[in-house]
Amino acid sequence: MAAGADGVTAHLREDRRHISDADIEALAQLTRRRGKPLNFEMAVTPEMETIALRHRPHAACLVPERREEVTTEGGLDVVGQHNRVLPTVAALREAGIRVSLFIEAAPAQIAAARNVGAQVVELHTGAYCLAVRERRAEAEGLLAALRAGAQQAAELGLEVHAGHGIDYETVGAVAAIPELAELNIGHFLIGEAIFTGLDPAIRRMRALMDAARGEAAA
Repeated sequence: MAAGADGVTAHLREDRRHISDADIEALAQLTRRRGKPLNFEMAVTPEMETIALRHRPHAACLVPERREEVTTEGGLDVVGQHNRVLPTVAALREAGIRVSLFIEAAPAQIAAARNVGAQVVELHTGAYCLAVRERRAEAEGLLAALRAGAQQAAELGLEVHAGHGIDYETVGAVAAIPELAELNIGHFLIGEAIFTGLDPAIRRMRALMDAARGEAAA
């Protein structure tokens, strides 16, 4: 946070491979002291709902989760899991937690996110970022889909975030999408921090984001 991050996103997975329950407790206390938001990334399960309601983070982002995954792959199927997602969104909102859904930039999923009562959608940027890294021609089409999804979500009254797979090469094009209010970037920054330190990694990413936003507004 001292390096310019606006908040912290923490993903307490069911198998606890990323962080522990004690980490959530420590982060909740730290972010409150610093006056920064904590975003609790969570599976749609009773266990995670209970933990979120106990710690009352600023926001909770509902994501798909499978134990065999290395990391979260693809967006939450809000259309197919409507009856499962709806009560979790309601419980979190009643507790004063801002609810986000991590979804693909697909019109049906965006509409479903609004229908279940989410206040925010986080658009999955992983496919676009991978296409850029692999120099595949469909990268431009995937970016266009993200732009269209962000516009649709904003028109429906949803706040729009984006994340997954973003690095120094891809952050500019994503950050330039005018409807985006927030980018969630974690894995790349931690990996980069091994070589440069976390402070320089965050500062460089923040500078690239700010430059892209400035150019888009010009």
